[in-house]
Amino acid sequence: MSPIDKPRKRVDNPPQRLQKSSRKWMYLALAIIVIVVAIVAVVVSQNLLNPKNDNTPKENPIALFDTSFGTFKVELYQDKMPQTVNNFVKLVNDGFYNGLIFHRIGQGFMIQGGGYYTNGTRKTSPYGNIPFETSDVLHVDGAISMASTGAKVGGAAEFFICDGAQTFLDGNYAAFGVVIEGLDVVQTIAAQPHPDGGDGTGKPTTDIIINNIIILS
Repeated sequence: MSPIDKPRKRVDNPPQRLQKSSRKWMYLALAIIVIVVAIVAVVVSQNLLNPKNDNTPKENPIALFDTSFGTFKVELYQDKMPQTVNNFVKLVNDGFYNGLIFHRIGQGFMIQGGGYYTNGTRKTSPYGNIPFETSDVLHVDGAISMASTGAKVGGAAEFFICDGAQTFLDGNYAAFGVVIEGLDVVQTIAAQPHPDGGDGTGKPTTDIIINNIIILS
């Protein structure tokens, strides 16, 4: 038998088998990468839509008071007095204060409102009294605070705005903001004529009406 007629041995092709195996692992690696990228994209998008650890300071709301004597703005310290501010904002958004008056004023002391109509009819909050809340907010000139039946007693809807600093009220009444624009309007209201109720305050001779209050931010 000639060498040409001898049966040939089957020879494997290792390089080709290795190439197929390499492609298999390459496709698997690509698939894993695609899956990981997709998972990361989903996680990132969820965090952007629903941030859980947002430490960005939030701005306090600003209330714009429109009265028959002019307008003024008050920053409400929601960051320091959340319960008191939330109660006030809720009443404002309900339109509770619209048409009520400043029924007690005293120059160099304060102006108080949020409880009476022009005809003397009393208006009470539908939410009742809230717990007394305190913080480091002081009764500085222009501070807004909750009126109540006594020291460290939670109020409901009535509030007062200081005409001059009233340090003796600190810690006893819930100051929750301060006038940031239009303090001269508060001073003008406080200076209006009124009978003396015995403590230097009284109901103004001329009605001073809260036309409305709106939350700007």
